Amino acid sequence: MTEEFAEKNLEARAEAYLRDTVLPNISSTVYVLHCCEALRPISEEINLVNKLINAIANNACKEQLTTGLLKLDHTFPSKTTPTMEPETSSDWWGKSFNVLSLEFFQRVVSVVKSKGLKQDMISKILINYAHGSLQGIRVRDPQVVKGSLHDLELQKKQRVVVETIVSLLPTHSRKSPVPMGFLSSLLKAAIAASASTPCKSDLERRISLQLDQAILEDILIPTNSPQNSHNTMYDTDLILRIFSIYLNTDEEDGEDSDNYIDESQMAYDFDSPGSPKQSSIIKVSKLLDSYLAEVALDSNLLPSKFTALAELLPDHARIVSDGLYRAVDIFLKVHPNMKDSERYRLCKTIDCQKLSQEASSHAAQNERLPVQTVVQVLYLEQMRLRNAMNGGHNQVFFGQFPHRSGSGAGSGAISPRDNYASVRRENRELKLEVARMRMRLTDLEKDHVSMKQELVKSHPANKLFKSFTRKLSKLNSLFRINSIKPIGGKASSETRFPFPKRRRHSVS
Repeated sequence: MTEEFAEKNLEARAEAYLRDTVLPNISSTVYVLHCCEALRPISEEINLVNKLINAIANNACKEQLTTGLLKLDHTFPSKTTPTMEPETSSDWWGKSFNVLSLEFFQRVVSVVKSKGLKQDMISKILINYAHGSLQGIRVRDPQVVKGSLHDLELQKKQRVVVETIVSLLPTHSRKSPVPMGFLSSLLKAAIAASASTPCKSDLERRISLQLDQAILEDILIPTNSPQNSHNTMYDTDLILRIFSIYLNTDEEDGEDSDNYIDESQMAYDFDSPGSPKQSSIIKVSKLLDSYLAEVALDSNLLPSKFTALAELLPDHARIVSDGLYRAVDIFLKVHPNMKDSERYRLCKTIDCQKLSQEASSHAAQNERLPVQTVVQVLYLEQMRLRNAMNGGHNQVFFGQFPHRSGSGAGSGAISPRDNYASVRRENRELKLEVARMRMRLTDLEKDHVSMKQELVKSHPANKLFKSFTRKLSKLNSLFRINSIKPIGGKASSETRFPFPKRRRHSVS
């Protein structure tokens, strides 16, 4: 086959065919690489596999450059407008990777990443391959898996696929090109396939970094323990970890720490209204409230786990507490046998100052709430009505920030640092107001106890006895006046006894 036997022998002709026909085209190169899987180890020994993989990587980078130039031409059109759409060349060849085995696919993606292919293109390749390799994956009963060799082999294969795809994902970032729905699907597949703990932890961290982009379906992760008698529908422990990672890794975002941060952006803190972080955590709080309302329907969910989720977010995360109140009300309705201590602790997570008027009216008549919560809601409603009657438009109430009028300058002249300092001061005033309300609530409870005691004292029998005592005291005073001797004479029998001695008619 070499040139030693004849010119243009099979080896030279094969190399010329690969060089001129196969290697310039990504789809043809991938097909030849797929055929090499059946020719191992010979294809490895003659270095054909590495040559094909490098050709795929080089052509992919060329396609990326061409796509970028086409996008630039569409942004700044020249005299000769191209007819090909910018995304056409980047869509078809990525899907051709699905025919490769997992080992060859991993090698191709690793080389493509090292050559500098963009992360969004790598994400598309991984998504296409995962959709073709993880079809039909579901949570299975461990006892059935143990008894079926086919299911055991299928689960093992799916576990390897999931772990490989996760290892090929782009680096962690809040602006990751990997869609949130794909990460959620990978995590569900990892749980169903019993993937390794590092693999699932990596997915949890990736989801936490993009939690503000998630929807409710993304975090409804089913439980993979069907043998548990107290099994819940959804894995609340996993969601608790994801939300905790989101809150705890805010200051440790590796991508943001490497980039230059503008000085004006440094003035905004996490709880500064209007800042990007604040808008992000508000989205997360709405997501958590929706999740709480969904899992509250599960009768097997323990109150301690539900309360832990409700207590997770800081106070400034929720502008309005209606969503949390709705979730708590659903949980109380589904779990009527809760202890009073658990019920009180759960309702303490609701900030009654942030309830809307409709929610406050509902809470004031809600028999499922503890009496302390109802009293607090009634007191706040009374304060709101009093504030409205007095025309107190400038008072801080129900989590709203007052409108500040600048002295000599417009509202737009307030610097971010001054704005943040003012918000901090208003937060402290709000906390003092809450402390005063709690003291007032304690006084109202004492008054409630004293009113009960007065009701006991004001029993009808007690009233009759008191009236009888008053009449007797009046009679005694009358006897005392009539028994006084007149001056200069003795009292007659009529004077001493003004009433006739007829005993059958008593005083009563």
